[in-house]
Amino acid sequence: MQRWRGLEEIPEDWGRSVVTIGSYDGVHRGHQLIIGRAVERARELGVPSVVVTFDPHPSEVVRPGSHPPLLAPHHRRADLMAQLGVDALLILPFTTEFSRLSAADFVVKVLIDRLHAKCVVEGPNFRFGHKAAGNVDFLRELGATYDYEVEVVDLFVTGEAGGGKPFSSTMTRRLVAEGEVAGAAEILGRPHRVEGVVVRGAQRGRELGFPTANVETLPHTAIPADGVYAGWLQVEGEAMPAAISVGTNPQFDGTERTVEAYAIDRVGLDLYGLHVAVDFLAFVRGQAKFDSIDALLEAISADVRRSRELLAGASAPRH
Repeated sequence: MQRWRGLEEIPEDWGRSVVTIGSYDGVHRGHQLIIGRAVERARELGVPSVVVTFDPHPSEVVRPGSHPPLLAPHHRRADLMAQLGVDALLILPFTTEFSRLSAADFVVKVLIDRLHAKCVVEGPNFRFGHKAAGNVDFLRELGATYDYEVEVVDLFVTGEAGGGKPFSSTMTRRLVAEGEVAGAAEILGRPHRVEGVVVRGAQRGRELGFPTANVETLPHTAIPADGVYAGWLQVEGEAMPAAISVGTNPQFDGTERTVEAYAIDRVGLDLYGLHVAVDFLAFVRGQAKFDSIDALLEAISADVRRSRELLAGASAPRH
């Protein structure tokens, strides 16, 4: 998959294409329907498929300080889109100037002049342009003028997660924030992932006999509620069953929130400085402060046993 940042990186000889536009944070099951249809339509027309997205999230520019927690960083979204068969990803830097572009100008400058859209595939609630003035009806109106078709895909998948309401990135963020990682996984179609570089912490886990990888998460990451989880520690292509702790470590009066993963039954791992990922399968228990170190050790041992049980029948994410 080709990856471009900014309109200037699109090849000069780029021909017609099928385009879909959106933040697509998490590339959840609803997003997968839209992107998958764009890929399918591109193959029917014999042209490439292109996903257009933005960085930073538009809300941060329009309303500074309102950046939502991210379900997936851009490189992760790109990998997920590539797995869906997307031919090219265009990340547009979302600036104040760009936010003032009218819906009509956006169509001309992005879809027509650079991507030569033959078809645009979107969800029914798609909005674009200055003050989100453009919608799918306006997109269709301009399509008659600029010779492209518009296809609207119903992205509203529903299930048990969120009480049967349509799946969305907003709902997924809420479930993650509440520690409902199983529900988030239902929406995403895979476990929620947090990633970053392993850094040195207080090393108390090592002293207690349960050495953990202390993951310095990426900015704006959607981190699950404080507590203990079962999941996997992904290191250089290997998925290691793990018991994961999220929180401030109240046993030692900690104040900084951390994500730490103990790779179950693994000895002698040296992960410092490595970029790793943590996949959350299931909630085990909430964060707690114990009466003694012995009580803490007993709880950690129980957490590891429970995590091992939960992971025994589960398939680790491959990507």
